[in-house]
Amino acid sequence: MSTTGSKGTAHVSAARRRTVIDALRRGAVPESGLDLLATGLDRFEAALDAELDTVASGGAVFKAVRGEYGSGKTFFTRWLGERAKRRNFAVAEIQISENETPLHKLETVYRRLTERLTTSSFPPSALRPVVDAWFYALEEDALAAGASEAELPAEVEKLLVARLAEVSRHAPSFATALRGYRASLADADEATAAAVLAWLGGQPHVAASARRAAGVRGDLDHFGALGFLQGLLTVLRDSGHTGLIVVLDEVETLQRVRSDARDKALNALRQLIDEVHSGRFPGLYLVITGTPAFYDGQQGVQRLAPLAQRIATDFTTDPRFDNPRAVQIRLPGFKQDSLVGLGVTIRDLYAQAATASERIKTVVDDAYVADLARAVGGALGGKVGVAPRLFLKKLVGDVLDRVDQFDDFDPRQHYRLTVASSELTDVESNLAATATAGPVSADDIDVDL
Repeated sequence: MSTTGSKGTAHVSAARRRTVIDALRRGAVPESGLDLLATGLDRFEAALDAELDTVASGGAVFKAVRGEYGSGKTFFTRWLGERAKRRNFAVAEIQISENETPLHKLETVYRRLTERLTTSSFPPSALRPVVDAWFYALEEDALAAGASEAELPAEVEKLLVARLAEVSRHAPSFATALRGYRASLADADEATAAAVLAWLGGQPHVAASARRAAGVRGDLDHFGALGFLQGLLTVLRDSGHTGLIVVLDEVETLQRVRSDARDKALNALRQLIDEVHSGRFPGLYLVITGTPAFYDGQQGVQRLAPLAQRIATDFTTDPRFDNPRAVQIRLPGFKQDSLVGLGVTIRDLYAQAATASERIKTVVDDAYVADLARAVGGALGGKVGVAPRLFLKKLVGDVLDRVDQFDDFDPRQHYRLTVASSELTDVESNLAATATAGPVSADDIDVDL
């Protein structure tokens, strides 16, 4: 997340404010209300809105987000997702990891997608509301075409077959499972309906009796996952959603897996990109995030030449002239002034609902916010770009909360920044250790050339 100064926080609802402040107090990225913090991202807005328009009109887009640890990649993708939800997109954010969600197993990726599926009206998992809305839309279309109540089941079946005709070429079991789900609901068999829907969402180990009732076999496999994604996009579109944003976050973790699994994962990513560009997934906006080392290093994208060619982008020019329309975009991260600007924004947001609103603005003035930002950056070896999470956590939990609750608390007199190893991420811990011990080798010394 790159910022350039304070953002106006007037007319913010109590719920949105509470969501943002509570998340920052925990050291987490808020799930919503991100537009309140997104000062400086306006340089991306026009290009991203144009791409959302492309997806809404039946196209598909792939985007790679590049940034160092702490540059705000997760914030950026959640901000994009929140922006898309206002256009009635569905969103799914998936954390890629070797054990929980290996990228080379697309059936697992699809399962995580359905588990994390969210819309503007429903939190994860929104799969069942989406499917129910789809059947309701089919019924409304059938009635609008003149079907009687007696003819409705048969007409809905005809519409189901027609709408999923293209999907059934690749994954016929997707339509079969939907029929089984609807039949179970008609029979008031909620247990079977829930089990069939779980199977449709890619869940393994669904009871054999439920699978037999729906007429499907086995578990979803790697190749079937792409067909099921295609089916889900169709269901989303027909149930009134503009499209689907899928975020594959922390893809750089592929660099730490075994070489054979890494190669399979990179090839799966290449396959996904090709399918997006081929037009197989109308209504899909696929986003991946990674570090520069992942995109440029030999243990990442460069290991597979076809993949490297597909997302190659020139970043040799001044970052001011980066092209937001490019397939890969760069988040420059925080500088001292932008970190202070964000801190001032959070202070003002906090003060709106605080008991001691005026006292907060007086005691925690802009100068103190700047001092705290410098202190946190210093505790992390001067790496300001990695400091936002910890800085905001300290600002809210250690300073603003205390000023609001204790009339005689003055952070300049009664507070000294402490950073415990237990509250740091691995990257932050390494930087903090370097700051404490000083350079331990020639590689740790920054040389300004």
